[in-house]
Amino acid sequence: MLIRFMIYGLAGWTMEILWTGAASLLRGDFMLKSSTSLWMFLIYGSAVFLEPVFAVLENSPVVLRGGLYMLFIFLAEFATGTLLQKTAGCPWDYSSSRYSINGLIRLDYAPVWFAVGMIFEKIYFVFKGI
Repeated sequence: MLIRFMIYGLAGWTMEILWTGAASLLRGDFMLKSSTSLWMFLIYGSAVFLEPVFAVLENSPVVLRGGLYMLFIFLAEFATGTLLQKTAGCPWDYSSSRYSINGLIRLDYAPVWFAVGMIFEKIYFVFKGI
């Protein structure tokens, strides 16, 4: 389980670096500067706790699976963001987005979290034996 936690954490970090680097490019920053936080490794790594859901939903339609993963990711993002705001400081702030809820989640990121959930599901099926 620890190895898979690390795999999810590294996969999440990689996706976040690519995402924030692409956002930099869209802002005209050709250095493609990316940003993340050490907290994010732990948050992405916690996808290991979705593994029972991946297993149960294995034969369900993609829309159902991705929709549930998206919902779980939104809930985790809101919960961890709330906790981090009260302790160390939350590394993200979506308050400038009109689709933000308390600055902690962005509803317009739903397709992104759908895709991330599907990627994490794929990771589960590739690495479930270790």
